[in-house]
Amino acid sequence: MSIAGQAEWVAFWCVITLAFVADALVAQRGGRASGPRSAALWSALWIGLALLFGAGIAWRFGADVGLTYLTAYALEKSLSVDNLFLFILVFSQTGIPPALQHRALFWGVFGALLMRGVLIGVGVLLLERFHWLIYPFAALLVFAAGRMLWGENKERQLVESTCALCTSWVGRFIPITPVLHGSRFLARVDGRRMATPLLVALVAIESADLVFALDSIPAVFAVTTDPFLVYTSNVFALFGLRSLYFVLAGAVQKLRFLRLGLAVMLLFVAAKMVLAGVVEVPPALSLAVVACIFTVAVVASKLVPERSSETPAMPRPSCTHTDQIRDVAPSSTGCEECLKLGDSWVHLRMCLSCGHVGCCDSSKNKHATRHFRGSGHPLMQSIEPGESWRWCYVDQVMLDPPDG
Repeated sequence: MSIAGQAEWVAFWCVITLAFVADALVAQRGGRASGPRSAALWSALWIGLALLFGAGIAWRFGADVGLTYLTAYALEKSLSVDNLFLFILVFSQTGIPPALQHRALFWGVFGALLMRGVLIGVGVLLLERFHWLIYPFAALLVFAAGRMLWGENKERQLVESTCALCTSWVGRFIPITPVLHGSRFLARVDGRRMATPLLVALVAIESADLVFALDSIPAVFAVTTDPFLVYTSNVFALFGLRSLYFVLAGAVQKLRFLRLGLAVMLLFVAAKMVLAGVVEVPPALSLAVVACIFTVAVVASKLVPERSSETPAMPRPSCTHTDQIRDVAPSSTGCEECLKLGDSWVHLRMCLSCGHVGCCDSSKNKHATRHFRGSGHPLMQSIEPGESWRWCYVDQVMLDPPDG
């Protein structure tokens, strides 16, 4: 049962609607609003709005409820900072320029709000009917803490497998063009509707948030199971995430102890969830612990920086196999294997080592990729009219177009 009635939900959605419209206008302006100062002002605005909403909750339902909301918000906000690491990787892998990153993040956050609403509703319903689920949820938080400490490479691989434009699993559902078409998620190329790199980035953001939601939602259930407090704290934590990215994108990777701090935070809320029937932790103490852990992680990162701090933060990867490019011509006018089989193809790719012509991964047979796996030749080029982009299968990166 929620503490909030219809009036509180209406007030919340009125605030969120106004905030959503304002955020949409900023996203529509794109690069004109992407400066660090502007992003800092918007981030401060979202945090202030969340705190003001918390003050309203405290006035309406009492100080303890207000502190519970604030603890849930602080927890969600802290955990959401970890998303920023993967946002940087997503945009690096897909080559999305800053002017379009606003659009991808805006719709990414919007989709996350809908997805988390469903997950929170299901979670609350399950906990109301099966109280013993707090133990599997606590175990999930312990697992999440371990993933926070030792699973960074797995997270990176998940993002890279999604963002690799020529081999992404997204291509199983819709063909992908590696060329940006302005701010569009979909574009029509040669009469065929295709996904642009912007849509691939959006899918990667949503996929990453699904993984993070499986951590953060059980974590907030350790603070409260009230659906109003759980959802509102999630929404306000997510709403400022886009602006926070543009504030911290250059600094977040220097916070070397952040993931350790978040892991400790997850272990704390897991213990709080398991021991809820034995030890009652006051809302003020929970808030103090969460704030203290986050502060210590940030301060420690500043006081003890990594030795290689002068190394650029996660540069866009480059190809290390350009020495295998040969002066070759297409060996046929169509996909060699498809011609033998009598099959059709979608787009043609040429091996830059031997000139073999195969069909792309949007085709049924994916002969260009099969040729790479069989021959080991790592580089291919699109030979579609008007396209000259090149791709390295080994380094999973686009190459600069050939001169001339």
